[in-house]
Amino acid sequence: MRIAIVGCGFVADYYMKTIPGHPELELVGVMDRDQDRASRFSAYHSVPTYPTLDELLQDSNVELVVNLTNPSSHFVVSKACLEAGKHVYSEKPLAMELSQAEELVDLAEKRGLYISSAPCNLLGETAQTIWKALREKAIGRVRLVYAEMDDGLVHKMPYRKWSSESGIPWPYKDEFEVGCTLEHAGYYVTWLAAFFGPAQTVTAFSSCLIPDKETDVPLAVEAPDFSVACIKFASGVVARLTCGIVAPHDHSLEIVGDEGILCTKDCWYYSSPVYIKRRISIRRTMFISPWKRKYPLVGKATRYRYRGSQQMDFCRGVAELAAAVREKRPCRLSAQFSLHVNEIVLAIHNALDTGSAYKISSSFAPMAPMPWAK
Repeated sequence: MRIAIVGCGFVADYYMKTIPGHPELELVGVMDRDQDRASRFSAYHSVPTYPTLDELLQDSNVELVVNLTNPSSHFVVSKACLEAGKHVYSEKPLAMELSQAEELVDLAEKRGLYISSAPCNLLGETAQTIWKALREKAIGRVRLVYAEMDDGLVHKMPYRKWSSESGIPWPYKDEFEVGCTLEHAGYYVTWLAAFFGPAQTVTAFSSCLIPDKETDVPLAVEAPDFSVACIKFASGVVARLTCGIVAPHDHSLEIVGDEGILCTKDCWYYSSPVYIKRRISIRRTMFISPWKRKYPLVGKATRYRYRGSQQMDFCRGVAELAAAVREKRPCRLSAQFSLHVNEIVLAIHNALDTGSAYKISSSFAPMAPMPWAK
């Protein structure tokens, strides 16, 4: 499928590094509203540019647009692409407001188009392995999940020096203003929703612990830099998810079942090992065994040579959407699924203002695992 990228910022390099792993994706051009950034990106990656979004959308060769713009621009750009008859894969979040996300999903359905949203780490080997173990009831009935998405004291790190491979600086002002919950909570919310079905309620608390982030530029928005949420799923499973840029780095996951615990260290690594810790009985008392058994991964993840604190195939979601279009089947990261994830994450993020339980209104159809993970 012929694709075009809108937005040549920090994350775009990660997509460029993983496109070669998907020969079915043909990149025909890129566009950015900052002409200097577009030119630098184009020169580094040897790809053609479009002067404007309108010219990109008028190109009949473009079938699918990958929207990598600033989160505040996701809605406007994705809507323009859908109105031009293009399928859309958007970076997270799908939109900054639920009504906007709902509008995008409705528009795509009316136009007979596909729209999907990152993150796509659910399609990785670690997530698919955990899902397989759950289907096999490797730890019995699941009761509780602890998921962590903490990245340490980011404002104390040398983030002003961070740059992508092509030299694009990390957009720290935007990252701080959007907030770590909208940026990162989806990495685990997608897993939990796929594993345990639609969420029913979200009870969350969020706070902005370091309002100014000690930056050299004023921040226009005080977004949460810490959040914690309890999510109740229709299946009965309850998950506690923390997300922040204050507590020590921790991206771990523990799924607690009647017969043991299923765990992994980091959802940002597609080949993060999966372990099972069994329950054992000693003198009529039940303990979790200190020994853990590795559960074999369903496949071997590609090792990518790029800068960053993760190993993810950023284009796997794009490839899944393209395959769904080609095969005329539902996309695993469907519009309704992406909307549901967006709603959950917004409920957590908005707890800074609401501070109350939120009843989820959206839902989605069951998702199939990857063929090679069955």
